[in-house]
Amino acid sequence: MSSTFDKVRTRIAPSPTGFLHLGTARTALYSWAYARHHGGEFVLRIEDTDVARSTQDSVDQIIAAMNWLGLSYDEGPIYQMQRLDRYQAVIEQMIASGRAYRCYATPEDLEAMREAQRARGEKTLYDRRWRPEAGKVLPAPPEGVKPVIRFANPIEGDVTWDDLVKGPITINNREIDDLIIARTDGVPTYNFAVVVDDWDMRISHVFRGDEHVNNTPWQINIFNALGAPLPQFGHLPIILGDDGLKLSKRRGAVSVMDYATNGYLPEGMLNYLARLGWSHGDDELFSAGQIVSWFDGSHLSKSPAQWDPAKLDWVNSHYVKQIDEARLAELVVAQFSTRGIEVTPAQVQPKVGLFKDRCATTAALADWLAMYFAPVEPSVEELATHVTDAVRPALRALADRLGALSDWTKAGIQQALKETLAATGLKMPQLAVPVRVVVCGRAQTPSLDAVLEHFDQKKVVERLQTV
Repeated sequence: MSSTFDKVRTRIAPSPTGFLHLGTARTALYSWAYARHHGGEFVLRIEDTDVARSTQDSVDQIIAAMNWLGLSYDEGPIYQMQRLDRYQAVIEQMIASGRAYRCYATPEDLEAMREAQRARGEKTLYDRRWRPEAGKVLPAPPEGVKPVIRFANPIEGDVTWDDLVKGPITINNREIDDLIIARTDGVPTYNFAVVVDDWDMRISHVFRGDEHVNNTPWQINIFNALGAPLPQFGHLPIILGDDGLKLSKRRGAVSVMDYATNGYLPEGMLNYLARLGWSHGDDELFSAGQIVSWFDGSHLSKSPAQWDPAKLDWVNSHYVKQIDEARLAELVVAQFSTRGIEVTPAQVQPKVGLFKDRCATTAALADWLAMYFAPVEPSVEELATHVTDAVRPALRALADRLGALSDWTKAGIQQALKETLAATGLKMPQLAVPVRVVVCGRAQTPSLDAVLEHFDQKKVVERLQTV
């Protein structure tokens, strides 16, 4: 860590123009884990200067997602739009020191400039026409034109930094121009506001997506112009969807909270996100505590990560098996609530142990357990295949035996099945599969006696009597 910082401080700074998407969640995790590993602090900042697109609902979703993942922050949320006076004060200081200037070029002026540059085969960069220079006479500001504020970027030299992920990166100042740091309405642009924020908040390490690599030279130059200590930057490679294209909000990437709604566990999502661009030997399954213990900023991949839904299911299924069954029951009850099925944890908990090993999510577990609390609808194909005229008498006979049981236990149910097999000459699969289809709505389940034991006795008999 640089000697200019007394402790590690990281941040996550989403824009509230939509949900917290998976790439930002991974960045938040790495930033949080790095701070926790070093005994530092983690800051949540809301970059809401895009006033037209920012919403409170998005802020609420971002905070809900952070809380669900367990990524606790030490400061925040801090809102950029509440810091406009601070940005304006810094801009005025920069103008006074010659580090920034007012530019009165209109959109039409700039388009004509770019057209001329393209005609000459040049890169389209702002030509610094309003930049004050020794011996240069600027025209009078045009009537009725509000200026933007531009940063006086160094004209010569290189910008170099040792990226925490990509290693040394160098970009020549001739490749970048005098960027706008405040719009005509006075609202600062991203590249300026983020520097002032990181300076004021004493951010020592910045993890972010590698789409920001090209912003970094401007930001480093602004840090230097302000005399501010420079954080270390780590640019994380993109996450590709299963279609090979970049996951993004604009391409319909699913939000973190959609995964929560769909029955994934925060432990599973955190584990999967951690492995999506970082490794610790051959370990695949690890807790949040282990991530913090191991995440020192090394072993971050330079290559894009591939989102793999099947791998996420595998990881999540591990935690479905591992977590406390009382909590699992509460989560299944929440799933049922979204389906209009009202049950209690006490009704659900005795059943989850029988089915959880078959499930990747609590939604899948609710799919299994729904047969106990709602009508079943066997498919036409399974009814035609398994519930034939030859087996119907046996099903009715089994219904009679089960209805007469005074001992509704696995042992009693198993005895009724054996007696029915003996009386009809059927083999167990010939009877058990039709029973599953009629009572459970599906042809395959765990052990039939164990499954039926969790049903209300009357419900089993009624379903068998309908054949």
